[in-house]
Amino acid sequence: MVGSALRRGAHAYVYLVSKASHICRGHQHQAWGSRPAAAECAVQTMVGSALRRGAHAYVYLVSKASHICRGQQHQAWGSRPAAAECAVQRAPGSVVELLGKSYPQDDYSNLTRKVLTKVGRNLHNQQHHPLWLIKERVKEHFYKQYVGRFGTPLFSVHDNLSPVVTTWQNFDSLLIPADHPSRKKGDNYYLNRTHMLRAHTSAHQWDLLHAGLDAFLVVGDVYRRDQIDSQHYPIFHQLEAVRLFSNHELFAGIKDGESLQLFEQSSRSAHKQETHTMEAMKLVEFDLKQTLTRLVAHLFGDGLEIRWVDCYFPFTHPSFEMEINFHGEWLEVLGCGVMEQQLVNSAGAQDRIGWAFGLGLERLAMILYDIPDIRLFWSEDERFLKQFRVSNINQKVKFQPLSKYPPMINDISFWLPSENYAENDFYDLVRTIGGDLVEKVDLIDKYEHPKTHKTSHCYRITYRHMERTLSQREVRHIHQALQEAAVQRLGVEGRF
Repeated sequence: MVGSALRRGAHAYVYLVSKASHICRGHQHQAWGSRPAAAECAVQTMVGSALRRGAHAYVYLVSKASHICRGQQHQAWGSRPAAAECAVQRAPGSVVELLGKSYPQDDYSNLTRKVLTKVGRNLHNQQHHPLWLIKERVKEHFYKQYVGRFGTPLFSVHDNLSPVVTTWQNFDSLLIPADHPSRKKGDNYYLNRTHMLRAHTSAHQWDLLHAGLDAFLVVGDVYRRDQIDSQHYPIFHQLEAVRLFSNHELFAGIKDGESLQLFEQSSRSAHKQETHTMEAMKLVEFDLKQTLTRLVAHLFGDGLEIRWVDCYFPFTHPSFEMEINFHGEWLEVLGCGVMEQQLVNSAGAQDRIGWAFGLGLERLAMILYDIPDIRLFWSEDERFLKQFRVSNINQKVKFQPLSKYPPMINDISFWLPSENYAENDFYDLVRTIGGDLVEKVDLIDKYEHPKTHKTSHCYRITYRHMERTLSQREVRHIHQALQEAAVQRLGVEGRF
């Protein structure tokens, strides 16, 4: 069905394709898949697997200059406020050592300690974790539904690629323009100007295509700076799929198919690319939508109402978002489209046409298992984890909520500096100091002084532990540390 024996043979060793090869794809504001509340995709580089596994518990910042410690970092679920946790800070000659490699820091480096300690956790590979269950259900579906000529799975699966990628992999390989807002430092985690933590799994598309693969799934953790609430977390997980077709594969079984062609030179329209024939585009689109309809029926059950919404992604055209009617509510679950031929050609598959889609694992798990708070995926509480230890991965699971402990709410107000302030910098600071004790941060007031024209922001911070009741004293301690850090790190003028 798809590709030659040689291409199939490449499936098993794709992550060995090149020790120097980068896997990349750009983060975008409208990157597909969905985060718990938005679309997404992911990015990575290949690092030796033994080195990577050995590094999981060993993520730290090496700095030739001193670190600056700010605030209190609570350890995951349940520990008392620890001694002040050092936030990552640049200094001349400083280096970030991550997954066995060293990366010199520069003016683009913005990784936080909080995020660094999560790299290598790979929740999607932890047996019986809810994200692992979703991944395994998708894998099983693709393995059973799509089989090659020799009885082997058509789609290869790659779920252990390094999350460190180059900016070329994350953006340029995916045709994301140099001035695209998705490249902003305020939205991504950069190790330096040339390397970053992938913002979507699409970052691996080009390298896998270049390796000769034409049907694959990529699963991994992705990283984006974002707001703080029950639906958003700076690390989440995506699953991406790509399939290419040759002329023979696409038109086999079609009446007079031998006379049809994949390519032509025409003009681009809302419905197709300039290099694709209408017949080829319609068949690829049909196959894509049929594949996804079968997948969501497998995950959610038959009889699900589905609709397709036209949208834009830099690397597909036409592009769509899939929405499902679940319990009477329309929910966006993934993004997809016909791959831009320029991307496919640049990876060396000029004689093929294909589709791609990406989805967020947290998004699906929260819908399927009725999980209310994204922080729970990082919990090590047995009351949470034991609910997903099932003998059959397709067994229905409905999360039984843990006791919800009372929130504590504090406000923080300050005058913004005249320049270089970004809300995501503040959210990262809150995550670094408050950790997973912070449930939500809302910007509740903006005010511009009529004479000085200075702008003031007031944020409402909701603190809530998932496993115990917080004391006023410990919350006050964290909040004071946050106030001090905001002044020292962000250059704001406190109104405390």
